Amino acid sequence: MEGLAWEAIFAAGTFFFLGAISPGPSVMVVIRNTIVGGRSQGVACAVGHGIGFGIYAISAVFGLIVLLENAPDVFLILQLIGVGLLVWYGFLMWFDDVNLDEKSPKNDGRIRRQGFIEGFSIAFFNPKIALFLVAVLAQVLEPGMGFATKLVIGMLGMSIDMIWYLIVALLLTGTGAVDWLRTKGQIIYRITALALWLFAASVLITLF
Repeated sequence: MEGLAWEAIFAAGTFFFLGAISPGPSVMVVIRNTIVGGRSQGVACAVGHGIGFGIYAISAVFGLIVLLENAPDVFLILQLIGVGLLVWYGFLMWFDDVNLDEKSPKNDGRIRRQGFIEGFSIAFFNPKIALFLVAVLAQVLEPGMGFATKLVIGMLGMSIDMIWYLIVALLLTGTGAVDWLRTKGQIIYRITALALWLFAASVLITLF
């Protein structure tokens, strides 16, 4: 049985960690879900984001990114869907009139589904993630690298991403930060909306 290429795995893990902790729309969406639905929704959002990123990472390791690079129309569609989602989430947050201080009964199953779907979609339809993975994997993958090493690198990407956003959600709900954020809800929402719109604009600029 072929041994694991630990140097490549360590290098990929370092890149994945630095990518996860960098500011961007993903952390905004996790924070927003945690504010709205508390720990359950924040954790579900983190898990959804990790799975969305993981599908990209594992697929990229085994060659899907090569397919996307050779099918630019497919990649363009993914990019435009991503831009649309960023604009839509920004719109929802800018015009959301929900009273974040209100302690109303919540359906745990519904809020977990909502968090998971938002986390998954903001990762899976984010064209920057595909470009990031191309850049990372070009540095660590080598011709003839074994199946086990590739699988570990893909799973490592999903694990690091998911764990980081779980930490974000759990720390917010464990320190009273969510209550403070709720009191500043309208401001937080509008700053987040602007950030998402700016990110969407930056993607469009690179496209056209």
